[in-house]
Amino acid sequence: MNRKMALKNNPPGAMPKKHGFSGRKILVTGGAGFIGSHLCEALLAHGAEVISLDNFSDNYAPALKRKNISGLLKAAAFSSYHGDIRDYLLLEKISRRHAVTDIVHLAALAGVRKSLLDPLEYVDVDIKGTVNLLEFAVKHGIKRFIFASSSSVYGAGPLPFRETDRVDRPLSPYAAAKRAGELFCRVYHELYQIPVACLRFFTVYGPRQRPDMAIHFFTRLIAQGQKAPVYGFGKVKRDFTYISDVVDGIMRTLLAPFSYDLFNLGSAEATSVNRLVAMISKELGKKPLLTHYPLQPGDVPATLADLGHSYEILGYKPKVSLAEGIKRFVAWFRRRGWEYAWQN
Repeated sequence: MNRKMALKNNPPGAMPKKHGFSGRKILVTGGAGFIGSHLCEALLAHGAEVISLDNFSDNYAPALKRKNISGLLKAAAFSSYHGDIRDYLLLEKISRRHAVTDIVHLAALAGVRKSLLDPLEYVDVDIKGTVNLLEFAVKHGIKRFIFASSSSVYGAGPLPFRETDRVDRPLSPYAAAKRAGELFCRVYHELYQIPVACLRFFTVYGPRQRPDMAIHFFTRLIAQGQKAPVYGFGKVKRDFTYISDVVDGIMRTLLAPFSYDLFNLGSAEATSVNRLVAMISKELGKKPLLTHYPLQPGDVPATLADLGHSYEILGYKPKVSLAEGIKRFVAWFRRRGWEYAWQN
């Protein structure tokens, strides 16, 4: 792909044009979750028909996920299905009602630490569920299959992480399952020529974020005056990426020319947990109560995205700094954080 041509199709700085989604019927798995609900909103705003499939699991309060999409249910172009990505008969039912053109596969069991406790469940959901969707994509001639992968696949590799890096040493069952999903996507592309893009997300945060994720977790505990555990003695660094930037990257991928490709979606800035906590504390106006612990098994010491390839092909360029993102998140938390405090 010529860089000039790719950037002409997807210039950085503006959301993809509305006409590019007209007539498209996009199945979003995990559509009621954090990233999924934001993506569904953006796709509807850009003229797509959106079909959400979510199992409303109890990894956190299902009522919150229902609230995520409650405002979308009135839209004629939005449909919500309650079910499992491993249920092929349900996928066929959806196909009979909607001529699905594209799949954005976000549904997964997430969490590095939880995967150490039940690795077989991660194999079943994150690998078997992905293959089930790929089978569906082959049968129904899906035009684009977008798979949500993770920066976890890079393990403890050298920084910054590039899509061309070797990724053969994952440090957790979750990371291994995501890498296996990428490999199955590659196999199905080679066998059946399905256009596939695997998006490696880097620690996404923002309004409606899962309560167990770092920024939400620290914000809630600091706001409530509770002690917060900090692993790796706060020296762990992460590439934190604001939700609107990630949604922009997914939207661009749905319009970009590719056959099979990998894209990093991050901020290209690594921030220590100690600095993150200080930023949240300052925004809340409250002093944090912290207890420090060593790095937990499965965690990587640092993540940092190289965005050269994503910029070249997608025109992807993150716009929200961590300082601005924390400000936006805390403002949202003050409005709605009590819901998560009561239901978790």
